[in-house]
Formats: sequence, C-alpha cells, structure tokens
Amino acid sequence: MTLDASSFTQTTRAKGFYLIFTSKGWKMSAGALRTRRRNHACRLHIVTWNVATAEPPDDVRSLLQLDSDSPADLFVIGLQEVRATPVKYVSDLIAEDSWSHLFMNTLGPNGFVKVTSVRMQGLLLIVFARQVHLPFIRDIQSTYTRTGIFGYWGNKGGVSVRFSFYGHMLCFLNCHLAAHMNYAVQRVDEFEYILDSQDFDFFNTPQVLDHKVVFWFGDLNFRIADHGLHFLRSSINSGRFNLLWSKDQLMMMKQKEPLLQQFEEGPLQFKPTYKFDRFSETYDTSGKKRKPAWTDRILWRIKPVDEVECGSIADDEEMPVKVTQDIYTCDPSYGVSDHKPVIGTFNLELQKKVETPLVCVSAEGQWSADEDAVLTYTIQEKFDACTSDWIGLYKIGFKSALDYIAFVWVKEDEIADVDEVVQLSMKRDDLPLLAGDYILGYFSRNMQSLVGLSPTFQIMESTLALLEGLVPENINGLDK
Repeated sequence: MTLDASSFTQTTRAKGFYLIFTSKGWKMSAGALRTRRRNHACRLHIVTWNVATAEPPDDVRSLLQLDSDSPADLFVIGLQEVRATPVKYVSDLIAEDSWSHLFMNTLGPNGFVKVTSVRMQGLLLIVFARQVHLPFIRDIQSTYTRTGIFGYWGNKGGVSVRFSFYGHMLCFLNCHLAAHMNYAVQRVDEFEYILDSQDFDFFNTPQVLDHKVVFWFGDLNFRIADHGLHFLRSSINSGRFNLLWSKDQLMMMKQKEPLLQQFEEGPLQFKPTYKFDRFSETYDTSGKKRKPAWTDRILWRIKPVDEVECGSIADDEEMPVKVTQDIYTCDPSYGVSDHKPVIGTFNLELQKKVETPLVCVSAEGQWSADEDAVLTYTIQEKFDACTSDWIGLYKIGFKSALDYIAFVWVKEDEIADVDEVVQLSMKRDDLPLLAGDYILGYFSRNMQSLVGLSPTFQIMESTLALLEGLVPENINGLDK
C-alpha cells in the first residue's frame, strides 16, 4: 500500500504530531519535536521599588527572599528615583552606585552574577543570574526612553534590557510614568511612546513587543479614583482590597485599551504601596494626606502564538515559554522610602533551545603563582567572536564579568576556527598568592556576556605566600 503526503499527514496529526513534506524531504512537525524535549523550570524574582532618593538599607535579604525553599535563578531589580544629582550621577557612571553595590554584595556570595544594568538618571535596572546560566544568556542589549519635560529629561520614562535565555527572547522594561490622579491617559500615552521608540539591533526582535515574554514593571503611578480617603483606609485596614479594584486606574484603563489587555497581572492582594510616612507602616500623615494607591506594579505579556498552518513549521513559536506567577506582594518592613517595594516571583517553564556553551574553557595542569599557568579554549559553535574577546580568572563568588582577578586576550592575530584548541598562558605575577577556588570565563565583546565557563578548579598556595608569612607553614591550602 502506498501512502501519499495528504493521508500520512492526517493520520499522524491525529496522534498529536505530523510530518511535512518539503523540498528536502519529510520533516517532523515542531509539535512532535516538542514531545522529545524535556521542559525546564526556571524561577524569576522581580523587585520594583521607588526609593525616593534614599540611600539603601543595611540588608535586603528578605526583599530578595534568599532564604526561600524555592531559590531563584534570575533576579531583576527595577528602581526609580535613585538619587541623581549631577555630581552623584557622574560618580555613579564611573563606579557602581550604592544600590548596585548592595545588591551585588548580597547576591554575589550566594552564587549570583550581575549580567547587566542600565541607568537613566533616577531609573535603574539590574539583572542577576545564577552562575550556571551565564553561558546561555546571550545577545544582551539595553536602551532607554525619556518622557519627562517634553521628552528631554530622564526623571520619567523607561529603561529596558533584552537577552536570549536558552534561546528564548526575554525583555524587561522598568518605567516611571507621569504622576498625579488626573494623568491616567497620559500614563498610557507615555507607555505607548516608550514601546514605539525603543529599538534593538536584532532582526527577529527589533522592538519590545517582538520578544517572546515581556515583563513590564515600575512606578506606573496609577491611582485609585473616586473613593474618599476614609473609605480607602477602612477598606485597606479591613483587608478588603477587592472593594478598591474597580476604581484602580490601571484596571479601568485595561478595559478600554487593547494594548494593556495584552498584559497580565496577578491579583492585588496586598496593601497599596504609596504613600507612607518614612520608616513606618502608616499612610501619609502630612498636610497633603495623599490617598493610598497601587502605584508600583509588575505585569507580563506572552507573545501571541500563531497557529501552525498545514505545510509550514513555526520553529520559534512552537516552543513557548509558560509563565506562572507564584508570589505578588509588597514588603512593608522597608521604610527608607515613601513607597514599599513590590515583589513578583515567577516560574518560567521552557524547553532549552541551546544547551551547549559557545566556548569550552579549561585550566590545564596545576595552578599557582610559582609559575605561569596554562589554559585552553575551544569555540564549539560559530558566533560573532572577535580578537578583543578575553578570558578572565574569577574567584568563586565573583559579582560581575568585570570582577576578574586577571585576564588574557584571546588569539591575537585571527579568530579561532570552530573546534580548534587554542592554548594561552596567564602570567604568574597576575595569579593570586593564596589558595582558593576559581573559574575561567570567556567574555564575548560583541555579545556582552560570558559565553563559556570552565569547571571550578583550585589555585594552590604559592611558595612566595609562605615565605612572606601570609599563611602559617602548617596550613595546607587544600583545607582552607
């Protein structure tokens, strides 16, 4: 019996997959391929906080929920109104600002590395990832849009970061929109302007909404309309937040704005996060007595998936990312600002489209500062490598790609071929004298990320360290 393409397609589609005949022969549908790949769950922790020009608190562990039974894989921190006086702003551009330092110093020892950050005056967006994910975070790019004072001032607007995460395109947008009760329509207009004006240098994701998943958060400044102050406070104090939802401006605008309807948000089952007396959980007692409002929000959008038509394969869209929100709340214990920080934790269920690092890096032999050390690297897949790429030596617990102990440039005269083993040496004068655990990382200048990491290895205590009395003679570096 012969089976033509039409009947075979119908037969196999009934079983949940089908084959498609192309000029190169039969191809299995993306749906069938999907059944052969295992889903992976990654946890995302987002914080948005208008810090009202305050200096950071001493501790942010509870804000980051570092003691949770379900640890995060990615942290995304969006701040608004970071202090940006001219002198302060210029100094922060030269060195990390105090908020970035706090988050890096907190997350670094817990195995997280700063992937990237973007700053526009008071708006700051920082992304951290667990070290194991770094080689699979690629094509990082950030941008910003000013909307304050006729679009020329950056006290309001949006900053965004986009990247590929295991082959899936994600975008994070941190906004600070126009204030005051009567500007709800202007806030939507500003959001639309930000989306229209932000461009990325990637053909498949040139704008924010082209990404597979977009997270939109910040001080969006939507207020609670109509209700009087007494009704607001009594509803809040009794925990009947649902009585206020119908007059929440963002929810009201979603009913008539198709763009906003594309974004999802968890239920507002926490107290409005603005406006508080500082260092208290008491709403505004000043003469203005501003009404409480959910100004600080976290929303997300999944790019609509077009149905696969018979005779075509939609490679990218047939591997969706499933987003589930686990927690949506605020942390009222922080009082440095008149806003309370808002936390959203998400489970991202995805199929890894890439599982092999672009570069394999390895430390060869025993390393110590007594002699030059040898390392090798091999490009495993063609990418946009260049001769200004470098390999850094990092102590375990490092905070960012620039937090290296030493580095060497890659092959100087030409780009290495795929599968070519390249050997380099690191000078002994650049190596640490004391023993410790380290890794090597290949940094791609064009991709702005670490695209390959070595296994952890130990650098031995040097003879010089012993001679100079840096360590007691009876201490074995392996036990330290």
